[in-house]
Amino acid sequence: MNFNVIIPAIIELLIVILSIVVILLSIAYATLAERKVMGSMQRRLGPNKVGIYGLLQPLADGGKLLLKETVIPAHANVGLFLLAPILTLSVSLFGWMVIPFNNTTVIFDTPLGVIFILAVSSLGIYGVIFSGWAANSKYAFLGSLRSTAQMISYEVVLGLIILTVVFCLGDSPNLSQIVISQQAIWYIIPLAPLGILFFISALAETNRPPFDLPEAESELVAGYFTEHSALPFAFFFLGEYSSILLISTLTVILFLGGWLTTFDMYLSNALSSFILGLKVSFIFFSFIWVRATFPRWKYTQLIVICWTSLLPLVLGFVTIVPSIILTLT
Repeated sequence: MNFNVIIPAIIELLIVILSIVVILLSIAYATLAERKVMGSMQRRLGPNKVGIYGLLQPLADGGKLLLKETVIPAHANVGLFLLAPILTLSVSLFGWMVIPFNNTTVIFDTPLGVIFILAVSSLGIYGVIFSGWAANSKYAFLGSLRSTAQMISYEVVLGLIILTVVFCLGDSPNLSQIVISQQAIWYIIPLAPLGILFFISALAETNRPPFDLPEAESELVAGYFTEHSALPFAFFFLGEYSSILLISTLTVILFLGGWLTTFDMYLSNALSSFILGLKVSFIFFSFIWVRATFPRWKYTQLIVICWTSLLPLVLGFVTIVPSIILTLT
């Protein structure tokens, strides 16, 4: 046996498993943080019974969903019905492979990190389509159609904004290089309008209020996962919040300097990861803040603003920003 090959492979596998555990724990406590912050904004306590200050509430919720019976509709396509939540969670976790947590820590450091994230995020649509069609329910089917149209529409805007940031880098679309290129100035300062448009599009891409039309309770019960319960529902839930944290991290990397501070100083890997976590927490807090502030839009408004307002604006920036860069260089 060639231990020089096996041992590094085992170490890499352990790192991947540890990363998945950390991400899942972050997702679990992100849900608790949202409920606590929403409770404070609405002048109530939020979860506070399970554990000290409700800190064990995510574990209790996960145990409840794990122990409940999985109910499958009689006329559902069982294979696709069970595959959809697994695909949704898997795709949302794949995106974390190319996220740099500090200057040296990244699971899969590829020069095409941005392209990888865009490709993986586009695959998440299949889980939504499968869940709506396989359930054989009109509410789930309408929710999946809404979500598919919404995600495809706003992926165009997100992709063009990311392309503009890559133009500023002038190199391969590697996420670590994008962070390092912001040592002099974070991109949120010269590209502030694009940062705002990216945040708005991120809300729509992750089906967050006020753009949570695929899950409109008053119209579609719960949207594309109306018929899913127990563990499949937990997979959808984890996949949704994993996507929220992923796009929050991507926002920090593209516009807020990633793990960098405003001071030109050397930081340890642990401190760099902590700074990245603080910035991601701020973006996630902004997601919660928007949810507690704005009412849900109409679906027609959501699609119209994408194709008639956001997309022309972003196309204008895609033309102007490279022109300015060429002029100055």
